[in-house]
Amino acid sequence: MKTPPSFWWQPGLSPKALLLAPISLVYGFIAARRMRAAAAYQSRLPVICIGNFTVGGTGKTPFALKLADLLKAAGHRPVFLLRGYGGSERGPVQVDPSRHSSAQIGDEAFLLAASAPTIVSADRAAGARLAETLDADLILMDDGFQNPALAKDLTLALVDAAVGVGNGFVLPAGPLRAPLSVQVRRADALVVVGEGDRADAVIHLAARRALPVLQARIEPHRTERFAGLRVFAYAGIGRPQKFFDSLRDIGADVREMMAFADHHSFTPAEAQDLITRAEAADLQLVTTSKDMARIAASEGEIFHWLARESDVLDVSMEIEPEDRLMTLITDALRRRAFRA
Repeated sequence: MKTPPSFWWQPGLSPKALLLAPISLVYGFIAARRMRAAAAYQSRLPVICIGNFTVGGTGKTPFALKLADLLKAAGHRPVFLLRGYGGSERGPVQVDPSRHSSAQIGDEAFLLAASAPTIVSADRAAGARLAETLDADLILMDDGFQNPALAKDLTLALVDAAVGVGNGFVLPAGPLRAPLSVQVRRADALVVVGEGDRADAVIHLAARRALPVLQARIEPHRTERFAGLRVFAYAGIGRPQKFFDSLRDIGADVREMMAFADHHSFTPAEAQDLITRAEAADLQLVTTSKDMARIAASEGEIFHWLARESDVLDVSMEIEPEDRLMTLITDALRRRAFRA
């Protein structure tokens, strides 16, 4: 996936966005019609969807991991279902970190599989059918908000408070995956991640529909070792700059940065370049857990070397209020049981 163009995140209609607007109208019409379509398959397991309105990262993976922890603490047995973006495996297949590579199943799947059984499937209905054969009582679908293949019992839509929905236009003139008004009508709750006022328009739309609005933030862990550390930071995620800013916020001395596209597959030459440049400048390489998942699962001594030389900024998602989130889930499960 290429790095999203900067004009997507600039307010207003830029010349580039205006040029692409006719294509966006067609794309938005098709995407809206697809979202309005009836679900093709109703799983016998309840489905909780974690999605977002735009392309790019909003913290879905940390949110999914946190939600899985909360559900397990409440006695549930969740199974993750995702497409496995960035991987070649179309599935349905249950992730086995001992035999699958990130090139096959993508980086998120490795992180999720450490928390709960994880299924990768381009066909969400087929993935749900595989999930039904496991010892699970509900499906956590990471992404798939705009996909009508699988019926959802609860949809939690995440939005980054720092960037919102960008310029508000649909692909390719902007970052929206479908018209915002259509997407908001398909959401059951809004989760605002981080701080900022760029999500205000989405919050107002949600309020008009009386949607619950939750707050969430990403919290770094074990930060003391980064204080004053001279760092070469690199990341291939939806918003690398957010990662770089997080390192600065915890006191790291970020001397060099290298941003790659989301789900970037590092080449041997890139791995060697990172190691060489960091050694030459006497800097500590630091990356994200998602990037480390791809690197550690890559074949070749150079990737093992890069993994050994790189530290990881561990983060988790904090959700406020947690009890409100769990009430939403409990209510959705009760509605599902009543319909059955």
